[in-house]
Amino acid sequence: MNHIILIGRLTADPEIKTLESGTSVARFTLAVDRPFTNAQGERQPDFIPVAAWGKLGELVGQYLAKGRQVAVAGRLQIRSYTTDDNERRTFAEVVADEVKFLDRPHKNEIPADEDDEEDVPF
Repeated sequence: MNHIILIGRLTADPEIKTLESGTSVARFTLAVDRPFTNAQGERQPDFIPVAAWGKLGELVGQYLAKGRQVAVAGRLQIRSYTTDDNERRTFAEVVADEVKFLDRPHKNEIPADEDDEEDVPF
């Protein structure tokens, strides 16, 4: 079984790409606190790369931003590739099956078409 559940905060706005096939992918890094504290009593984060594909990726790109807290459920994927210098590299990322928004966006993060209550004619 390959299943991961994480809760953390985005370290930056998601990066969105649309592939030639038309499929969207949103990539972001999640800062997840370790379950123990250091000598100063602080929790140190792990920075975990996450990819959300298709419709989920589009939603992540539309509604999430740096600092937002989310829960991610998915699987760990390990990929290997060879660089132009013929060096073999390995890369791990979580491929999200589900992303839950755990906090509300700041007022300036709400898309314009969803914050038009003052324009209601009654």
